[in-house]
Amino acid sequence: MPLDKPYKNVPGTTIFDAEQSRMGYWLNQFCMSLMKAENRDRFKKDERAYLDEWPMTEDQKQAVLARDLNRCIQLGGNIYFLAKIGATDGKSFQQMAGSMTGMSEEEYRNMMIGGGRDPKWGRK
Repeated sequence: MPLDKPYKNVPGTTIFDAEQSRMGYWLNQFCMSLMKAENRDRFKKDERAYLDEWPMTEDQKQAVLARDLNRCIQLGGNIYFLAKIGATDGKSFQQMAGSMTGMSEEEYRNMMIGGGRDPKWGRK
């Protein structure tokens, strides 16, 4: 019996629930593997070969290769695990979040300091 998910209709938002967790299990496990220096080195040396060691979907692998973090989230990625990709690339969480919103790091920082999102995003 499917669960009632009244939160599924939040515009522009993917809720990380049990279903998303199951869908993104291997994607998130891959991300956690990047906590080890030797795995980060292997990934940087040949990203595709390293990704192919994980039973992720092709869509998930392509999203990682493209660094399309919004797509990774749609495919079950958890932002706190996905942050390991950014760290491997030498990016801060703030830089990653900015890229996900189409903003520069400075624009994103100023938005957050200024009290949150512009109303055009649906909330302030």
